Amino acid sequence: MKTVFTNILEEKATEDAFYVCNLGEIIKKHQEWKTCMPRVKPFYAVKCNDDSKVLETLAGLGTGFDCASKAEISKVIQLGVHPSDIIFANPTKQASHVRAAADAGVRTMTFDNENELHKIKKLHPEARLVVRIRCDAEMAQCQLGMKFGVLVEDAPNLLAVSKELGLNVVGVSFHVGSGCMDPPVFHRAIGAASWLFNVAREFGYSFTLLDIGGGFPGNTGSSIVEIADIVNKSVDEYFPKGCGVEIIAEPGRYYVASAFTLVTQIHSKRDVKATSGETASSKSFMYYINDGVYGSFNCVLYDHAVVHPETLRDITSFDNLYECSVWGPTCDGLDQVCSNVMLPELDMGDWLVFNNMGAYTLVAAGTFNGFPVPRIQYIALKEAWATLREFMDEDKFVADNVPIFMKAGVGCNRDAVGWGLNDVFEHIKNRNLPNDFNEDAVDDFGFCFEGFFYEYSTDIPAQ
Repeated sequence: MKTVFTNILEEKATEDAFYVCNLGEIIKKHQEWKTCMPRVKPFYAVKCNDDSKVLETLAGLGTGFDCASKAEISKVIQLGVHPSDIIFANPTKQASHVRAAADAGVRTMTFDNENELHKIKKLHPEARLVVRIRCDAEMAQCQLGMKFGVLVEDAPNLLAVSKELGLNVVGVSFHVGSGCMDPPVFHRAIGAASWLFNVAREFGYSFTLLDIGGGFPGNTGSSIVEIADIVNKSVDEYFPKGCGVEIIAEPGRYYVASAFTLVTQIHSKRDVKATSGETASSKSFMYYINDGVYGSFNCVLYDHAVVHPETLRDITSFDNLYECSVWGPTCDGLDQVCSNVMLPELDMGDWLVFNNMGAYTLVAAGTFNGFPVPRIQYIALKEAWATLREFMDEDKFVADNVPIFMKAGVGCNRDAVGWGLNDVFEHIKNRNLPNDFNEDAVDDFGFCFEGFFYEYSTDIPAQ
């Protein structure tokens, strides 16, 4: 990927921070999900990253959507998603948002208290309600139980109220916590939900929906296999196939965390001298980059993220590493991205790369002090494009900004709007490639959305 970043910088000549989003990573995650948990339909948590290309990709793949506001509902509906594929999974909703959901035809929504039931009775009496119970993981990146979820032993009281109000409760949901590090909690939560399913029959309800929430890891190198194994065994135990219960989940970071990489420039640098008695290697540096905690790195404050900078330059070309700190661009002393990280002595103008930056970053970024939110540059490898082209138009590919190495020796029509697959390979073949060049043998060919970049194989000889 560093080759991708370098070519983007050479072509765009930018000094601004930018993201690279590999949409193929999202496709890979979806395929993994279907393999690992075939009975569980994912409803992507829009709050995690509401980028339009991400949502369009997921909609094309057939996921549902977990929305928390009328704005998120509107954004998803505009993609052509059917209202039945949306769950309004915010247990405490503003009145105007409930009305907007009703107007949009979104009927499935969560609740966890009596007041919410009265609100829904008044504003959206035809809603399909899902009672959210509390079942916290012992360890999670972000705990949610202190704010949402009724204790399961208190949930029957809510069912009694909903029955009196004539409301239609159809199932149970829970959220063990974002970034769950306690996989067995899913067994406990699914067991508690099963108990409530049985209790609901005493009130005349026959539940048909189980929502197991989120908490699934998404960073590079992480896996959902352990959680999936527990979920699969638990649903087979409590909700066997053929029981008539639909099972859904609300993955967010799972889909997008590893798909986004942030590339930032060091615009300023401060030398921190070694104190008396320390060796020269004890010196350190403060690096100031063009994104910070008021922007993408809000995740450090709000999502309890720990970020790890890497150098765009090959780190093996440096002799020594030093204990350094990395700071954002604003005037606020709070704007520290990370501390005590081992980095070489870098120069102003060097670039730092942050992987796994797709979850709870851009979606909450602001422009404090006038610093812009980084732009996203999308890539899709050849294999991914074979999937994306089924539901994305070729006008996503704009010829105007095709990198120079793709234009060499070719009479490109600068007014062209879209590039098809054959057009791209025709351009590649004009780079004095071997006569036996075979497009099918190049596994990592890719394309750039909105003309930013076409990823290419480093095995192809340069002109």
